[in-house]
Amino acid sequence: TMVYKRMVEIGRVVYVAKGENEGKLATIVNIVDGNKVLLDGPASGVLRSVRNLKDLQLTKFKVPIRLQQRTKNVEKAWTEAEISKKWQESTWAKKLAARKLRSTLSDFDRYKLMRAKQARNRLVKVELAKLKKAARKA
Repeated sequence: TMVYKRMVEIGRVVYVAKGENEGKLATIVNIVDGNKVLLDGPASGVLRSVRNLKDLQLTKFKVPIRLQQRTKNVEKAWTEAEISKKWQESTWAKKLAARKLRSTLSDFDRYKLMRAKQARNRLVKVELAKLKKAARKA
């Protein structure tokens, strides 16, 4: 059985984790050697460049392109596969967005968040108590 679902392959969409264009998506257009790949991300503003695999994280998305496809064709395939839209809906992207939002919170926002959590936890506690009581009776 295959353990790995995400392979370094032509058309694999990657997330640039560090270096320039950090936090953007790009597509693997060619594989240079065991450590480096040629990236292109016309839709996300990543210029065609060779990057080390250590700076990249593979996503579950794949674009149907051929080896060394030209930038405009990569963009066309990307748009047709609706990668940007699918990425926005992925848990990974949502987590990143939440982290970004959280880092920009003001003191008052943090306070409101704390109070909202307390209110939610109170509701949960009350419901749990009801369930426990019902279970004791049964």
